[in-house]
Amino acid sequence: MKAKIMVVDDAEGVRDLVGTILQHAGYEVVPKATAAELVSAFGQTQPDVVLLDLGLPDGDGMELLPQIKKQWPDTEVIMLTGNATYDKAVEATKLGAYHFQAKPFNQKILLLSVERALEHRLLNQETRSLRDALVTTGGGTARIFQSPAMKTVVRTIERVAPSDVSILITGESGTGKEVIADLIHALSPRSKGPLIKINCAALPRELIESELFGSVKGAFTGAMADREGLFRQSEGGTLLLDEISEMPVDTQSKLLRVLQEKEVRPVGGRSSYKADCRIIAATNRETDDAIKSGKLREDLFYRISAITVHLPPLRDRREDILPLATAFLKRFDAQAGRNISGFSPTASELLRSFDWPGNVRQLQNEIQRAVLMCDSDVVGEKDLSITTAVASAEVPDLTLMEAMERNTILQMLKDTHGNKLETAKRLGIGRQTLYNKIKVYGIETQSF
Repeated sequence: MKAKIMVVDDAEGVRDLVGTILQHAGYEVVPKATAAELVSAFGQTQPDVVLLDLGLPDGDGMELLPQIKKQWPDTEVIMLTGNATYDKAVEATKLGAYHFQAKPFNQKILLLSVERALEHRLLNQETRSLRDALVTTGGGTARIFQSPAMKTVVRTIERVAPSDVSILITGESGTGKEVIADLIHALSPRSKGPLIKINCAALPRELIESELFGSVKGAFTGAMADREGLFRQSEGGTLLLDEISEMPVDTQSKLLRVLQEKEVRPVGGRSSYKADCRIIAATNRETDDAIKSGKLREDLFYRISAITVHLPPLRDRREDILPLATAFLKRFDAQAGRNISGFSPTASELLRSFDWPGNVRQLQNEIQRAVLMCDSDVVGEKDLSITTAVASAEVPDLTLMEAMERNTILQMLKDTHGNKLETAKRLGIGRQTLYNKIKVYGIETQSF
């Protein structure tokens, strides 16, 4: 299924240009010219991403943004404007926009923004699904985790959550790091306070410091008023620094000083305020490699990793696969209004034996697809798109895990008729990651 992108702009030329760019990239495009046309679509199937013009003839994009997020909470919104300012960008972000795109725009930047918005949407869906699966009652965690490794993770969380110690969560993409941060916050004395999250890879260098620490009027071009930083907003609660190894190194040094001194000075400010929030950081990089390559300061690493929680990939904790699959099945079955009771023995074995290169995110996407494809009361092997067949002899030096991953990509490319974006979406990985794997595994995509 193609990702659906709604383009809301009163300029016909802009709609046509953006629509052509997106359609060539494999997206389904839904054009709208006015705020009224957008509002009339609220009762229909929600798009994956909305590109929303800030100034429409019959409405203000800033006023429409909260309505979109209320009607379509899973939809990511990218604001379009010919008069971009820092204040507007920050305001849009606080209202729920994923990104703020200035006109005229570069085609590659536009496509990259849309791709990242789709990946962010998938991550949010994964977080909500896992949070539903990991309901906490009376200080205990639902028995969704059966593997010794994840039982150890849960015990560690339950022990350290009541303290204020900084925690670093590591693991491959799709393993559920953000969900673990949610659980730590929920089990902590700060649970009644805010849980503020920032993806350090999503903000440009010139914005991340003012977003973190705040800024004063006139601190830089476009700073028209004082701004609260996320440290101030998360006072009394928890601040999650996701993908911290993607934070600019010079910003890392300033963050280190904040953590050491427990004080925050806004950009351009002369006075500081006390920082009262718990820090949780997360990264999908190997920390030793990140330090050696200069992506992560070693002194900052030691400051944020008083406790390190590592989430092993799903292939290393197969005992969790069927409980997670069952939890996802119940969720998507209810959403689709079906009455699917479980998995057939062969489907269960296939799920259990597959290596899941996209981890929990890929498992979630697979179960959602199976619910839609299933035509009986039990998910069977034919309803699954995965396979355990090994890769062909064309690439003889692969490990078993690599061979299975290559074969999975081949099968998914076949199912999507070579649509790389849809393939990456179903696998739960980024499009660039898919391109890299296609190159490494020598996959010829022309045949699809």
